[in-house]
Amino acid sequence: MGRVTERRRTLRIRDGAVSSRADTLVAEEPLEIRLNGKPLAITMRTPGDDFALAAGFLVSEGVIAHGDEVQSIVYCAGATADGVNTYNVVDVKLAPGVVVPDITLERNVYTTSSCGLCGKASLDAVRTSTRHPVADAPPVRLAPELLAALPDRLRAAQKVFDRTGGLHAAALFSEAGELLDVREDVGRHNAVDKLVGRALTDGRLPLSRAVLLVSGRASFELAQKAVMAGIPVLAAVSAPSSLAVDLAAESGLTLVGFLRGGSMNVYAGEHRIALEAEVGRG
Repeated sequence: MGRVTERRRTLRIRDGAVSSRADTLVAEEPLEIRLNGKPLAITMRTPGDDFALAAGFLVSEGVIAHGDEVQSIVYCAGATADGVNTYNVVDVKLAPGVVVPDITLERNVYTTSSCGLCGKASLDAVRTSTRHPVADAPPVRLAPELLAALPDRLRAAQKVFDRTGGLHAAALFSEAGELLDVREDVGRHNAVDKLVGRALTDGRLPLSRAVLLVSGRASFELAQKAVMAGIPVLAAVSAPSSLAVDLAAESGLTLVGFLRGGSMNVYAGEHRIALEAEVGRG
């Protein structure tokens, strides 16, 4: 709990000068997520917001969609053979009457981009599993200038990155560009799950008027998480994958990549981008 950073000795070499000092590193530890007492998944994450991470993960897996479907989330006491609670195992207990889907097949289909199955199967799995379809009415409309300002606002909110330089981040913004929430983690997918899980417990799903911004690239997995949470716009500072673009196009998600300075590429859902002039077709 709260083990966000750790100190390690390092040998520093700068222009031929050698010195020894302690360096601040981001912590990385495994988190086992259990569902009704049964192991479900293990992810490598930065400790902190573990309950939100577990809840967000279950949203992206199509297990839950609303906060009242969760009865409790607890750390498992006696998680090791000697009975010590490592705070690396959480158990999510669903509310009475909530049906646990057979998610073994679904997870094999679309949880990771390296699952080895065809793109069509992955797209179908997400589209048929989400209970928060991307259907904002009226559509969110974002000026390019507003989108261009978001990466700097995200960077300014990355407190742990300033100390370690080793974290990804994800943030939710309002359609007016207001920062709603930001989470950091060694994995972009974990940071997004923490955002979605927090929104679930706060009763804010679906996030139908929000913009999700992620550091780095936009993978299929991140597009999947946006769609499962009903988020209409996903923006990334780097490139998207081809399957992420396909999922965005099929689900109605606006996908923006290479969001740097005043430039960006819109790969899908361009109707949400408020342009002053007609888009040139080349």
